[in-house]
Amino acid sequence: MNIIVIKIGTSSLTNSETGSLALSTISSLIETIINLRRQGHQIVLVSSGAVGIGCDMLGLTEKPQNISMKQAIAAVGQGRLMRIYDDLFSSLQQTTAQILLTRSDLSRRSSYVNIYNTFQQLLRLGVVPIVNENDTTAIEELNFGDNDTLSALVACLVDANWLFILTDVDRLYLSDPRNNPDALPVSLVERMEELEELQVQAGNSFSGRGTGGMITKIGAAKIATASGVRTVITNGKVPTNIQKILNGESIGTRFEPQSQQVKARKNWIANVLVPAGQLYLDQGAVKAIFESGKSLLATGITKIEGQFNSSDAVKLCNEEGREIARGLVNYSHIELQKILGCRSENIPDILGYEGYETVVHRNNLLIIN
Repeated sequence: MNIIVIKIGTSSLTNSETGSLALSTISSLIETIINLRRQGHQIVLVSSGAVGIGCDMLGLTEKPQNISMKQAIAAVGQGRLMRIYDDLFSSLQQTTAQILLTRSDLSRRSSYVNIYNTFQQLLRLGVVPIVNENDTTAIEELNFGDNDTLSALVACLVDANWLFILTDVDRLYLSDPRNNPDALPVSLVERMEELEELQVQAGNSFSGRGTGGMITKIGAAKIATASGVRTVITNGKVPTNIQKILNGESIGTRFEPQSQQVKARKNWIANVLVPAGQLYLDQGAVKAIFESGKSLLATGITKIEGQFNSSDAVKLCNEEGREIARGLVNYSHIELQKILGCRSENIPDILGYEGYETVVHRNNLLIIN
């Protein structure tokens, strides 16, 4: 039995000319989900659209840039969006649940585990969770930025088999097909490095109401496939393509799971937590992390930036300032300023208490580049 996460964007949920809801697309999506449920699949739906629908209800032609206005409009649109989903799903005897998330919800480990448990119970009960970013309360520094990223994190959280990203183009192209009619399609990506080799040009969203673009969808595919989730980008106006893809048809762009997969905890560190500071490492420390998979010791740190506490996420950078890894730090910036460059056995004498042998333990460290 597969766990399938489906993400649908504002551009697919609304009519591009009027901004009103594309009810035929929504109905087709729901029928597809019901059919998949009958086949035994468990479904999580990540749905954008709250701000876009709110704009339509309030007669606004463009999404506002002001954060408080955007939050107010999201509050208007989210209720309407869920009412439509609830009415249509209920007519087919399918129970749904609303889950609104912010990055801060996922950044606390205890909260992250609670959210995981909630998803597991809902799926066991046969419920379809409908997920959206909580635009009403999210602050700019702690939001996901787009539901593509949110859908990938949710797919990793629930240990999904598939992530379908439904968008306003039928697949990934080497350049934007709306500007270049001769743009070549990409059907299969077995390694994320292939996109650099093919020199894919990923642009931003062309929808005035959406937040994502192809570049965010590639980023989402990178997060999901690193955790073993097969990811597909396909046309959101034709939700029935999901069933055809599951049946083996070559539709859209499929990203295969990566050979070196990231454990859930390290995926959480790399993609959910917002780094609170930076540690600069000498060449010896960089080599120890890269080649030997060792923990970071205070002796290999040359400089620190930022104000952080113990257990915060930090960037690990080489001497040139390029981020090479990310991890959870065992010391605050005040403590670390006292012991950087020192040997581990000298830390108790410097701080006046035992402390930790490592600054970032290898179990809490993920190589970025």
